[in-house]
Amino acid sequence: MPDHADVSAVARRTGSNRPTVAQAVAAALRRHGVELTFGQSLPSAFHLAAPAFGIRQVAYRAENAGGIMADGYARMSNRVAVVTAQNGPAATLLVPPLAEALKASVPVVALVQEVPHDQADRNAFQELDHVDLFRGVAKWIRRLDVPARADDYVDMAFTAAASGRPGPAVLLLPADVLSMETGEEASAARRRRLDLGRFPLDRTAPDPAAVDAAADLLANARGPLVVAGGGVHLSDAAAALAALQERCALPVATTTMGKGAVDETHPLSVGVIGYFMGPNGATRHLRGLVDEADVVLLVGTRTNQNGTDSWTLFPDGARFIHLDIDPLEIGRTYEASVRLVGDARLGLDALSAALEARGTGTSRRAARAALERRIAEGRRAHAAEAAGMLQSDARPIRPERIMDAINHVADAETILVADASYATIWLANYVPAQRAGQRFLTPRGLAGLGWGLPLALGAKAAAPGRHVLAVTGDGGFAHCWAELETSLRMDLPVTLVVLNNEVLGYQKHAESVKFGAHTDACHFRPVDHARIAEACGCLGVRVEDPADLVPALRRAREADRTTVIDVITAPDAFPPITSFEGQPTEL
Repeated sequence: MPDHADVSAVARRTGSNRPTVAQAVAAALRRHGVELTFGQSLPSAFHLAAPAFGIRQVAYRAENAGGIMADGYARMSNRVAVVTAQNGPAATLLVPPLAEALKASVPVVALVQEVPHDQADRNAFQELDHVDLFRGVAKWIRRLDVPARADDYVDMAFTAAASGRPGPAVLLLPADVLSMETGEEASAARRRRLDLGRFPLDRTAPDPAAVDAAADLLANARGPLVVAGGGVHLSDAAAALAALQERCALPVATTTMGKGAVDETHPLSVGVIGYFMGPNGATRHLRGLVDEADVVLLVGTRTNQNGTDSWTLFPDGARFIHLDIDPLEIGRTYEASVRLVGDARLGLDALSAALEARGTGTSRRAARAALERRIAEGRRAHAAEAAGMLQSDARPIRPERIMDAINHVADAETILVADASYATIWLANYVPAQRAGQRFLTPRGLAGLGWGLPLALGAKAAAPGRHVLAVTGDGGFAHCWAELETSLRMDLPVTLVVLNNEVLGYQKHAESVKFGAHTDACHFRPVDHARIAEACGCLGVRVEDPADLVPALRRAREADRTTVIDVITAPDAFPPITSFEGQPTEL
């Protein structure tokens, strides 16, 4: 496959000894390990140059979906993803996915076309101030105005995206500059050789003195608890966390984005904690472990509202150790007795070593048996409480029964994706992680609707040999139907389960709880999503009988194309959100 060293040969084939900026940008991307970009033709000069460097284009139907695909690709590949867009209205559609990537710490580089220089500030067609547009949703924004600095600016964009707390970077490319020659001999591009496309780009370890202080605090804790967030996945730190859990006999809970950071069948795994620990919640009967914690180790978590049940989750007397790559997140909500600023994997490795040196694993051995019994009892209590719904034959179908069917078909290598809103909560509660490091992709940065299908397509592009199964509500799916055609055209087969209940469930139930009534916008007309799938050339299956769920899921897994399983779902089922506790069963 061609690499960046071929930029000279590519330039010569086009009749020049000097590459164009478009060729130089493509060569720099290939040097950073980029094998595909998510784009829709523009910037045309770049996309025409990219194939010569072994870069293929995954062509989306809408820019917002393309940005989400890039997000999913980055999360699954641990490589910086690249999305491209035209100036003006196309660029504005990148704002929501880049905002999610910023909040969720996902490295994405956006290449955005600008109008030619001589047309700037003249109300050129689709001209827009892109710097102001992206200012609130990107770590770094620059315009490439000097052709000779193409390599420099691409490297800066990748460094910004992948270093420190990862996030989006935006490189603005004027259309005329892309067609200019770099002004240097093509061979000069060889002077930059490093691949900056993997993250974390730079692993920094916490202060050893702070690690010792944290180890002392944990070693002397009466009721320690570890809470793992999405930063564990971003750091590829699941193995380090599993070692800490096992060797030091520490109970580990996760946030929604941290789900899969530990094996949820492990006897010391608590499950997902936060705002859905209400009736029938998977961790409802383990809330006491959280309430009684005297030392809480937070790893790679923003301590946001949902993850802390509106900041009411932890006891007032608890002391906190916070490990995070971003020093501004440490102590944001809970004052940290010990600040561990650094990479999650290096920090967990250092903490494990410090605890083992103190004999913590030995000292906690006696407490371990009782702790394991308590966790097992909590799981049994949940299983008994939820059994009626997990095995329900009711029609329309209970969401819990749908999740139980998914659990029968998914294995430890399945990538599970959920759209925002209830889909995320159902999946997080009723489909347990089967191994440390299993991936559950959910849009929890801003939790916007419509992420499910494109996030799954991005994950499939990153892991083409793995089964990708996504769950979305009918409200979320309506945002991105068009990308079914993308999945077929780009050969990205995924399984999509649509919870078709003809209602914006979270909106309706939240309004009913808060105001005693709901707005007219909450209900939809009936839609047959299976027929939409078939119209796009995908496989469409409509399920109304719970007994048909597992066969439909197995059929989808074996299919060679995207399959939409349209499940007629109970409209008044609501998940175990704590603020709904005490409400009638039908809101």
